[in-house]
Amino acid sequence: MTTGSSTPGRGHCGRFRPLGVSRREMLSSCLSGFGAVAASALIGDRAFGGSDSVGDVRSGIPHHPARARNVIFLYMDGGPSQMDTFDPKPRLSAEHGEPFAMQVERTQFNNNGNTFGGPWAFAPGGSCGTPVSDLFPHVRQLADELLVVRSMTSRFSEHTNANYFLHTGAGLAGRPSMGAWTSYGLGSASQDLPAFMVVNGGLIPPGGMECFGSGFLPASTQGSILLPHGDGIANVGSRETDAGAQRRKRGLLASLDEEFAEAVGRDDAVESAIRNWELAYGMQTSVPELMDLSGETPETLALYGVDSTYVPTATYARQCLLARRLVERGVRFIELTCPGTGNDRWDQHNGLIKGHEQNARAVDQPIAALLTDLRRRGLLDETLVVWAGEFGRTPFAQGSDGRDHNPFGFSIWMAGGGVRGGTIYGATDEYGYKAVDRPVEIHDLHATMLHLLGVDHKRLVHRFGGRDMRLTDVHGHVIRDWIA
Repeated sequence: MTTGSSTPGRGHCGRFRPLGVSRREMLSSCLSGFGAVAASALIGDRAFGGSDSVGDVRSGIPHHPARARNVIFLYMDGGPSQMDTFDPKPRLSAEHGEPFAMQVERTQFNNNGNTFGGPWAFAPGGSCGTPVSDLFPHVRQLADELLVVRSMTSRFSEHTNANYFLHTGAGLAGRPSMGAWTSYGLGSASQDLPAFMVVNGGLIPPGGMECFGSGFLPASTQGSILLPHGDGIANVGSRETDAGAQRRKRGLLASLDEEFAEAVGRDDAVESAIRNWELAYGMQTSVPELMDLSGETPETLALYGVDSTYVPTATYARQCLLARRLVERGVRFIELTCPGTGNDRWDQHNGLIKGHEQNARAVDQPIAALLTDLRRRGLLDETLVVWAGEFGRTPFAQGSDGRDHNPFGFSIWMAGGGVRGGTIYGATDEYGYKAVDRPVEIHDLHATMLHLLGVDHKRLVHRFGGRDMRLTDVHGHVIRDWIA
């Protein structure tokens, strides 16, 4: 594109032709005029990703057609026992109490006993017939929605490292979480809620808030904690009674933020702080509205178990119901932590029967309700639901009535969001100890989750410490057999 004329005129020698103006120069000039209005609207829209993308994903455009728009991660803190939930092993029951027949790997506490048969019966669920334990009678009815992965593995057998690995793809603190990577890559579809929210039932995972952290990504991508009761977020309401005064104060803060950003340079830390302040303002209205369940029907509240006499069920019911409401409001990644049941999470080194039964009672009905509610509202096909702990349990006893940590083979399941429901993937050995058919790593899980969101895990990168970093590091494969 060029401007001006080549026609000789006053001051021209007849051989002069003005230099052309490139599109880049034209756009740069326009940013000081009316073009800045549109540009500022796009730049400030958190539905768009950041500015240093590799490929198109960080501009809000997926690398490929997405099967899911949102993720709900149901984190089962402590490691549920695979052979007592979704991976029945008749040989365990047949050899209960006998010396364990396989070679035993080192365990967390090495107080190893004999073969421990599962205390719960299994029954086929749905039309697909996937066997599900009596611990989960409600979830069992929805087996046709579940892709049960029986061959998950981890590299760590201790809670803190395993939690970092599950959440961030690395066994040490400081790396961005999968929720932060999702927020970084795709941004938020909500103007007044963060892209990544954690609905905390009361049990923050071992490893603490780093499990939801942003690491070296912008601070605006970290998980925001929401409680299922009360205001949800402390001090979320405005203390200003005069709406006009509040607008003027906000305008003053915005102008001061802008001056500061221009003075020190627009780096990620400054921009994230400004965005977080702006988001906090919007949340003064959006969070109270989110937490108000008065518009839900009595049938819906009963479906989830919001009024259950068992308090952990009532707590997790509100968490699951809030997860659905967050999906409706455009939040990209939602994690639910477990409610307290008086036991040590799913971490039953002793008292397996009581501990697993109470933990399952807390989550079974609400999870089934969540899947049912998402399906009937037309949201399940675009919402990926993932149920997982950081590892599984041993098929032999710790002491006499517990199970130790087992990272060598355990079960998770996924539903909705483009996965192949009503199927089983992989297998462990006859005792449920080690994955023997199509073992899966945590990196594979992360790669596939991102793929379902329309993101190529190899292309979602951030330059840090002199190298391109990603959630899956240099690992991970998309498991195509999981995808419908």
